[in-house]
Formats: sequence, C-alpha cells, structure tokens
Amino acid sequence: MAGSTIAPSLPAMQEHFKDIDNATLWVKLVLTLPPLFIVFGSLIAGAVVDRFGRKPLLLASVLLYGFAGASGYVFDSLLHILIGRAFLGLAVAGIMVTAITLITDYYNGESRASFLGLQTGFMGVGGVLFLSLGGFLADQNWRFPFLIYLFAWLLLPLVIWAIPEPQRSTIPPSGSLPTFPFKLLAFIYGVAIMSQIIFYLIPVQLPFYLKELANANASQSGIALALNTLFSAAASFFYGKIKQHLGFFSILVLAFGLIGAGFSIIGLFHIYALVFVGLAIVGMGLGVLMPNLNLWIASEVSDEAKGRALGGSSTFFFLGQFLSPLLTQPVSQVVGLRATFTLAGGTMLVCGLLLMVLQRPICKLVSTKPA
Repeated sequence: MAGSTIAPSLPAMQEHFKDIDNATLWVKLVLTLPPLFIVFGSLIAGAVVDRFGRKPLLLASVLLYGFAGASGYVFDSLLHILIGRAFLGLAVAGIMVTAITLITDYYNGESRASFLGLQTGFMGVGGVLFLSLGGFLADQNWRFPFLIYLFAWLLLPLVIWAIPEPQRSTIPPSGSLPTFPFKLLAFIYGVAIMSQIIFYLIPVQLPFYLKELANANASQSGIALALNTLFSAAASFFYGKIKQHLGFFSILVLAFGLIGAGFSIIGLFHIYALVFVGLAIVGMGLGVLMPNLNLWIASEVSDEAKGRALGGSSTFFFLGQFLSPLLTQPVSQVVGLRATFTLAGGTMLVCGLLLMVLQRPICKLVSTKPA
C-alpha cells in the first residue's frame, strides 16, 4: 500500500497544484518516489538489523511510517509532500527487511516456509483492502487517503509487547566470518530484478491496454489489478504446502512458467475476458516466487548476515519496479502493448525452460543443491 494507496488522489492533487510549473511531473513523483528510497533504504536497513538488532528498527520504522505517510494530509506544499514520501520509502524498507528477518529468526523448516507464504498472502489481502479504501476516500477529498497510513500505529502496542528480540547470543563474535554465498545471492537478485521488470508491466501498462482493448474505465482496470493481487495472495497462502513437495529451484521454474503463460494469454488472445484469466495466472506465479526467494536466502545465509542478504532482496525487487517503465515503455511505443505483453510472456517461458534444462549446471555454479 506504500505507493498505490494514494493513486486515486493524483488527478485531484494535480488540479489542486495546477498553478505550479510541471505540476503533472511532480504529482506523479508523489507515487513513484517511495520505491526509489526503498531501494536505498533496504541496504541500510539490512546492515542496521544485523548490527543493532531487529526490534529497535521495526519500532522506529512503524513510527516513521505513520508520520511520513500521513504528512500529505497536513502539508500544502508539493515539495514537503515529496519529502514526506521519501521518508515513507525509508520506513517501508525498515519494516520489510525487519519483518522478513524476524520470520526467519522465529521459524525453521516447514513452519518458516508456511509463515513466509502467509506474509506474502496478507500483503496481497492488505493491498486489495487499502487500495479499495483509498479509492473511496479520494472521492471525498484527495487528502483523505494519506490518513490510511496512520493505521500502522495500531500495531505499535504489538510491536512493543508481542515482538521479542532474538537472542543476541546466536550472533557469532565480530571476529568470525559470516556465511555469505555471493554467487547464489547474485543469481537470486538477478531473478528478483528481472521478474519485477516483467511483472510491473501490469500496474504500469495494463490500464492503457484494457482501454485500447475494451475502452475500460478506471474502475474496470482497478478490478483487474485487484484480481491479480487476490490470486497472488491465494497462491502465497499455499506456498508452505507446495514447498513440502518441491525444492527452491523447482518452484522457481514453476513461477516462471506461470508468469510466462499468463502474460502470453494476455498478449496473444485479444479478448477482454481472457485478460482476467491471464492476470490470475500471473498472480499465482508471483505469489509463489516472492516467498520462495526470501526463504531460499534465509536457508543459505548465516544469521549474522541474514539482514543484509534479505535487504538486498528487497532492494532488487523495488529496483526492478523502478526500472520497469523506463525499459518497457520504449518497447511498447515501437511494437504496441499487445506485442509487449506477448514478448514478456515469451521471455519468461524461455527463461523457465532454460532453468529447467540447465538446473544442475546452474546449481553447481551457485553452489547449492538441485531441487
């Protein structure tokens, strides 16, 4: 919800600040600035949780999340609103990295896989809930959706009293070297950035594609995006069960196949109803991909380096989202949206096939057991 919650407010916000030079650009930055600061903030957050512990950063990040997120309700300056959005990105980075690290601290084995799936699933459910609420509030006043961020403060008592700090005795002395599998992390980070560059075609380009296909309005596009999020959440809830039967690499191949198939359906079949089928399939692929990559990292990296490794994962996920429109917009302008979705689907299917064929050489290269 960090960025998209206030998306319905953008047209009215642009009208409010219409007398400012380049108001359209500045207002769009209100939406896109947080992911950029999440990229940098995740690296910092990873180092902080490894050095100073998990709970202090989580508490500070939740406090900052409420202040920075709701600042847009108070400020009447675009510059001040943008500064607040930058701090919101830093707060999101701290929350995400700390939450994932704590899950891997508290749980092991099948319970860890199940809980990471639950986390991703509830992210999807929360996204649908708060995005819908943001649209309703934006109809009343463009400032009201900024107040949604204050919901985070309802969690502060639980952060204080229900979140125990993991025992510091589990962290080796400063003289010991942490287990940091660079080759494996490079592979996982590469998967993260590539998958998000492809996936983010949906929120960035799908509304325009649906308008071109069926003259869909904003509400219809919102329903389509919500469907994608719902199926992602549903798949995440079942990740723990899937992990009992498949290894990390096999789930990665499955995720690539689902995402590739979904995008191919969206692009090849120029039928409005089948777009929804494709979106559901893409959602299922993303729903198993995200917890799989995080669990893979947590299983291979030692405790004293886990925060930095998981912080890197968040960095490359959001870097992919930031780069997606920059890389895909020129392609869509040349070949059209339909062909762009088809190319994206074909790319993911080919990559999934290559991963399946080259599984053993890749596993040997990154020094991990094939699955």
